[in-house]
Parts: sequence; structure tokens; C-alpha cells
Amino acid sequence: MHIKPSTTIRQDYNGFSKFCHELDEPVVLTRNGEADLVVMSHEAYRRMEARYKLQSKLLVAEKQVAEGQELLDHDQVMARMRRKINEAKK
Repeated sequence: MHIKPSTTIRQDYNGFSKFCHELDEPVVLTRNGEADLVVMSHEAYRRMEARYKLQSKLLVAEKQVAEGQELLDHDQVMARMRRKINEAKK
């Protein structure tokens, strides 16, 4: 975990921004010696958000499997996707 004082942003925003982009992971900012904020690049945030969404969908799918719900095969999934794409074009 990388920790920086909050004054880092005020003193050198461009340098701090570059650091966050190069590090490509969250940085904890402290205020009066205590953790206050977590900062990350927008790209890192988007990847984290995508991972959370995927994890949520996988948990739903695992629950469906555990409950014995009927699963779709590859052809059924592809047919549904094509139908939705075609409907969206109209």
C-alpha cells in the first residue's frame, strides 16, 4: 500500500497525478497522520469497477447453478445476443 500526505496534491498535483498513473493502484492520502482518502487513476478505477460488476454477475450465476436453475448452452446465449443486437438496430 502506498501512503502519501494530503499536502502532496496541493504542492505538486501534476507530479502526484503522474505517480498515480504510473503506480496504477490506489494511493492512501493522510490528513494529520490519519488515513483520509484513497486516490487512483481513472483507468484503475474503471478496471476495479468492471471487476466488481463481473464478480457480482458470477455470484448470481453460482447461486443459480446451486439452486438448480436451467442453464443456457452457447448457441442459446449467442441467439439471444444476436436478437438483442438486431432489436437495438431497429
